[in-house]
Amino acid sequence: MGFDGLRVVAFESRRAAEMATLIRNQGGEAFVAPSMREAPLEDHRPTFEFAERLFAGEFDMMIFLTGVGTRALNQLLATRYPEKQFAEALRQIAVAARGPKPVAALREMGVPVAVTAPEPNTWRELLQAMKDRPERRLAVQEYGRPNPELLAALRARGAQVTPVRVYRWALPHDTAPLRLAVRRLAAGDFDVALFTTAIQVPHMMQIASEEGVEAQLKDQLRSSVVVGSVGPSCSEMLEEYGLPTDISPSHPKMGFLVKETAERARQLLRSKRK
Repeated sequence: MGFDGLRVVAFESRRAAEMATLIRNQGGEAFVAPSMREAPLEDHRPTFEFAERLFAGEFDMMIFLTGVGTRALNQLLATRYPEKQFAEALRQIAVAARGPKPVAALREMGVPVAVTAPEPNTWRELLQAMKDRPERRLAVQEYGRPNPELLAALRARGAQVTPVRVYRWALPHDTAPLRLAVRRLAAGDFDVALFTTAIQVPHMMQIASEEGVEAQLKDQLRSSVVVGSVGPSCSEMLEEYGLPTDISPSHPKMGFLVKETAERARQLLRSKRK
């Protein structure tokens, strides 16, 4: 049965076309509004300072949180240093990765990974996987926004932690589709809303505030729309805005989210709209 004609909005950006196809293959009427982009930082001096320290042997371990960030950091450092120098330096220390995407990026660079986080691949699983590690001089590749909880937890263990930011999250250059999605969601035009990364939530709410429909949008998501979240980090962000998670998939992946939401959407919708 799948979505069986239900109207589904999603906020995926990099894989928007794939998301739309997945929804349609499950019988849904798809509206995918990209909600974010990776924007380079304006000042790269702290990143180059980190690199000098890494090359000087000042770190015992580096933690990678995203595949995009891993590749971006490698590409940025290659603009100033020999192309393989970053990978060579990483091979001299322990390397940890939050999930399969940074693992794949590191494999491309020929860098072995000593620690990986199990599903659902959040910083909490990574922290648990690192609990018996001896390294105390740590560098952490951050993604679109800082992760103060992870940094604080590492420091509480006695680690010296250096965050390394490569990019930041920003709204899309063209926000028209996102604004339309937000207005339609607030007006009750959707039955299902799918979130695939945490930053989609504050970006959606920022646009809702600018459009003057924040209260209506929250009301729809709480009472009339099935909310699907890809995993714990995304659900925590929804909760931070007072929004529910009606379903999370068995594995924190986009395909599982779409398929498992489709299987249960009708039942969840009936229950929620009573």
